Amino acid sequence: MNMRIPILKLGETLIVSIQWELDDQTAIQFQEDLLNKMHATTARGVLIDLTPIDFIDSFIAKVLGDVINMSRLMGAKVVITGIQPAVAITLIELGIRLENVMTALDLENGLDKLHKELED
Repeated sequence: MNMRIPILKLGETLIVSIQWELDDQTAIQFQEDLLNKMHATTARGVLIDLTPIDFIDSFIAKVLGDVINMSRLMGAKVVITGIQPAVAITLIELGIRLENVMTALDLENGLDKLHKELED
């Protein structure tokens, strides 16, 4: 079953809260949906909340890294929130570097960081 990840717009920011483990097809659809929404709204910030995600496989990790890099290429600042220990380990073990990407423990702190970054 292919479910779409909701992407909410708040001012100049797109907020994505991934609430379930992603399968490959949903991850690819999410990537496409986010990039299209960024283009359509000219969003300057993207916040991706991963709090409920306990585990990601190598394909999902690659897609997440690609989404972050593609968002930055399109001119958006990116904040990732709620990275669980197992997810952090997987990303590092797979060589997925989140350089120049802000992180925060939770959604509220992530929004604060992103808004401060967008003010500069």
